[in-house]
Amino acid sequence: MSKTTIGYILSVVTLIVAIWLGLSIGSVKVPISTLWNIGADGIATNIFWKIRMPRVILAGLVGASLAISGAAFQALLKNPLADPYTLGVSSGASVGAVATLFFSISVPFLGMYTLPIFSMIGAFGTMLLVILFAKLVDRSMKMETLILTGIIFSSFLGSVISLMIALTGEELRQIISWLLGSVSMRGWSYIQMALPFIIIGTFLLWLNRRELNAMLFGEERAKHLGVDVKKRKMMILIGGSMLTGSAVAVSGTIGFVGLVVPHMTRLLFGSDNRHVLPLSFINGASLLIICDLVSRTIIAPTELPIGIITAFIGAPVFAFIFFKQRKKGGV
Repeated sequence: MSKTTIGYILSVVTLIVAIWLGLSIGSVKVPISTLWNIGADGIATNIFWKIRMPRVILAGLVGASLAISGAAFQALLKNPLADPYTLGVSSGASVGAVATLFFSISVPFLGMYTLPIFSMIGAFGTMLLVILFAKLVDRSMKMETLILTGIIFSSFLGSVISLMIALTGEELRQIISWLLGSVSMRGWSYIQMALPFIIIGTFLLWLNRRELNAMLFGEERAKHLGVDVKKRKMMILIGGSMLTGSAVAVSGTIGFVGLVVPHMTRLLFGSDNRHVLPLSFINGASLLIICDLVSRTIIAPTELPIGIITAFIGAPVFAFIFFKQRKKGGV
């Protein structure tokens, strides 16, 4: 049995266990044995279908989106520290989403999809600006240059968000809670809001899995192999921005998922993007479901923002990868 086959089996089993735990554990315990007969108890039925199920599905979708977009950005930029959070893309998506809430923007023909679309526009615009600025500073886009550019843009966009929050009245607490990252009490409507863009974004990245492998050896080599580099790069950036924007629109800013999951996937199962992308998708879903479970049970009945849990995991991994790459002489 190959390493990748083992990877798929372990990843799927982990996801099933994570979903099972997410559905059965909480402030009100719904034992695993009763899930098969959930219709027998009215209270358990409501908890299961109206609270637990949409929460677990949304956490899984958000984690999967951030992880697969992080894997794509890392492969495209040939930088193990690239992910939606460290590149400032999540901050750009947050600006788009907060601006939509702040100015009460509602485009009639878009309806409920106004929020994720403006969030995606913010994510895509920020991604392009970060890459352009990093190239102007250093055409080789070294690891340090790219990450520092991401930090600069994140800081600036963070100040824009802070300004809007300062000017916001009664919705202040709601926006701050949203920015810290949460999938609590979102419901099925939020899944409906994000799902179409997650499907399209994932499909765009999946279409370019072989091209990502070719671009790992350099753009010139990829061109010789018949890859339309400009077109493929744009498709990857659009797909990653769609995934990041839709995830941020429904859950707020959740950091480091797109950094930790692809790194661990490559470390354990190899760097072939034909497998890294789907495995990152599956493992990202598992990680965020488990982090959400921890966030709502560790100091129950109070809930921690899920972004705090992912930061506790991600920050040490970020430091480890950074110093590891510095010892190698960068990327």
